[in-house]
Amino acid sequence: MTLRIAMVGACPFPVPQGSQAHLADTARAVKDLGHAVTLVVYGYGLGADPPDLAITRAWSRSRRGRTRAGPSFWKPVHDLALTATLRSLRDIDLIHAHNYEGLMCALTSRRRPIVYQAHNAMADELPHYFGGAGWARRAGAWLDRALPRRADAVIAPHSRLRDHLIACGCDADKVFVIPPALDATQFEMAVHSAEMPPVLYTGNLDAYQNLPLLHDAMTRVRYEEPKARLLFATADIDAIEGAEVVPVHDFGGLRQVLAHEAVVACPRVSWSGYPIKLLNAMAAGQALVACEGAAPGLTDGEDALLVPDDDAEAFAAALLRLLRDAGLRRRLGAAARARVEGQHAPAVIGEAIGRVYGALTRTDTD
Repeated sequence: MTLRIAMVGACPFPVPQGSQAHLADTARAVKDLGHAVTLVVYGYGLGADPPDLAITRAWSRSRRGRTRAGPSFWKPVHDLALTATLRSLRDIDLIHAHNYEGLMCALTSRRRPIVYQAHNAMADELPHYFGGAGWARRAGAWLDRALPRRADAVIAPHSRLRDHLIACGCDADKVFVIPPALDATQFEMAVHSAEMPPVLYTGNLDAYQNLPLLHDAMTRVRYEEPKARLLFATADIDAIEGAEVVPVHDFGGLRQVLAHEAVVACPRVSWSGYPIKLLNAMAAGQALVACEGAAPGLTDGEDALLVPDDDAEAFAAALLRLLRDAGLRRRLGAAARARVEGQHAPAVIGEAIGRVYGALTRTDTD
């Protein structure tokens, strides 16, 4: 049976960032099951809309606006507009809401059933936007207890977040671990060479990305390799000290950047999310350095080099190891690509989501 799904993202779309990529790839995985999927998002984004996805946009004060994640002056206005848009939709069988803001809009719309796709825990992420303030951690913990349990089903990207949400009051029988979907064929395999590649960071510049760790590590790298380059591929236009900025305005631009060999760095230590930037780099066959606390599914020495959280010396040593060893870069990159192809294939992820839908709608959606 074909279901009519409203896939909700309280965010600008498209934007070449992890949450928006996760939203689109989830929609495609569900669409490939034969369901009718409509993305319900803010009224603006960057670049052209993907031609393969149906999009319903909420009202926006303009066609341009803030694309960074996190709190902002206009965000409550955009969320209210998104809620009104959800209420106005007809012939919707199910709402699939991404992230906390999407869940809040879905709950306020009073439409059911609601599948909540968790991207993070607020007790973990919210303090990063407010300098680690204790009140932000307490507010985030309250949100973790108050909101996810009100959904009819919850999808968590890994077991650690699942366990956290259950401890916060979610029914264990209604929380499912399903990792993000990614079609590896969207990315060309990076061409490797014996020359030293640049260190590459992709994505937004928000505080939870822990970029001071990367800058500290690169200072140590350049002490031993003065010519080591650091590239930031981002939609943000800010100048970044000590780095070359490669403007990325759409997903095509991101794929183009990842087609060239690099050592991809992910300094993030926020444990609750699933960095989509890692999956993108893995799909392109890039060698990775990441912190242990924010690299779910990766294995040190097999498909990436993992280091202790916030250890700049270890991070620098791992970067240097990959910069100097072309064979290791090729081996880790090939294993990373194979992991995406096997564990994150849209067909596999779509079938798992379809079983969640079936449990809520009492239909056979396999």
